[in-house]
Amino acid sequence: MKKLQNIANKRRSRFVNTALTAAWLIFLLFVWQGVTAGFHISEWMLPKPTEVWQELKSLQWMVWPNIWQTAKEVLIGLAFSIVIGAAIAVFMDMVPVFRMLVRPLLVVSQTIPIVAIAPLLIVWFGFGLQSKIIVVILICFFPLALSILEGFQTVDDDLVKLLKTMHASKWQLYRKVKFPAVLPYFFSGLKIAVTYSVMGAIIGEWLGASEGLGVMLTRATKSFMTARLFAISAVIIGLTFLLYGAVECLQRLSAPWVYRKEDHQ
Repeated sequence: MKKLQNIANKRRSRFVNTALTAAWLIFLLFVWQGVTAGFHISEWMLPKPTEVWQELKSLQWMVWPNIWQTAKEVLIGLAFSIVIGAAIAVFMDMVPVFRMLVRPLLVVSQTIPIVAIAPLLIVWFGFGLQSKIIVVILICFFPLALSILEGFQTVDDDLVKLLKTMHASKWQLYRKVKFPAVLPYFFSGLKIAVTYSVMGAIIGEWLGASEGLGVMLTRATKSFMTARLFAISAVIIGLTFLLYGAVECLQRLSAPWVYRKEDHQ
């Protein structure tokens, strides 16, 4: 009975925190509206939230194709990032020498500014979808590989030894012990990768594209259309939250024991 009460209290607490966060954001919007209206700030310097909303409504006819273009780059890039990051992490876990040789290269790959590499990708792969996907992969595979590798290193050694005494194959070892144990770490890395992926797609579109939210953002900036700039930024934020929420739901479906453990703590 006490455990059920604790679970109910934790869920109620999460609901209250969510409601308070929403109320705080609404309050900030009212403050923004009041300051811009009270001090008569020009729209091109800082538009009112109502002006941003009106601009967003006026963009409906053209924003959806651009959302789809950016989402396509993000989703394909994320899919490849998961495969590449997971493969690198598995090989690093299986072969210590490979881990010793590759890990420094992974760190070095993240120290090079993506804006320095992206123009080269445009030259090599053109202005199409391929170069944008590669930018997303370069940004996203690192947190995934590192998170999965960290998860492998936290696997219970006693369980591994037990399966080895039962003559389990390497595939059985990974399927029965390592992959389930690494799921929470994988989703932690995926949440980071999701937030980076939209940014990567936008950077790729900045440097050369015919459509996408990054293209709309660049055109609005060059035209000093500040309300449109804020409206497109709001769409980008919404897309990022949508992807993050999808990952959260996927984690709840594939690793429900993590949330049950949190509820019982």
